[in-house]
Amino acid sequence: MVTEAQQNATFYQYQLIKKWPVTRMWNWIYLLVPIITLMIELYYFSWSSIGFWLLSFPLVLWIQYVISRSVLIMTVNHLRKRWKFQIQFPWIGYLPDQFMGYSTFRRVLLHTTWIGFCFAAILCMWLPLDFSISLVMWHIWFCLPRLIILLRLFRKRKDGIIKLTKEEVSYYIQ
Repeated sequence: MVTEAQQNATFYQYQLIKKWPVTRMWNWIYLLVPIITLMIELYYFSWSSIGFWLLSFPLVLWIQYVISRSVLIMTVNHLRKRWKFQIQFPWIGYLPDQFMGYSTFRRVLLHTTWIGFCFAAILCMWLPLDFSISLVMWHIWFCLPRLIILLRLFRKRKDGIIKLTKEEVSYYIQ
């Protein structure tokens, strides 16, 4: 009876379809990406890259927050309360706090990704090259774990719900 309950894990009327852990190895590799990027910037540019690298971290977080919040207000205003700013590795930024519809999560993420790239491309004309590279690197770094979720759920039904925790990502359908 216990094994049957674990196989048919449900959240109210939702059934668990896919769950994958956020492994320690993934976290270490994910943490190395900004450090490697900083080393490359230092090699090709100058020591001022450290300042640009540090400045672009909160700037990208703020830009992504504004875009995500704007998309939520324009599309599904009542879901704003389910999203909050998190610093829960690897989920850093404005993300769902609880179970969230996959289609809403997908819409917000895709808008945040593309508008963030457009914003960085526009700023690229006025900013130094190493600052622009730092902006793009942090933007990709913040979006990467969420984009991996989209890739893993590419052929799945869009009417499901997802839950992001520090240890795992779960996908449920009704």
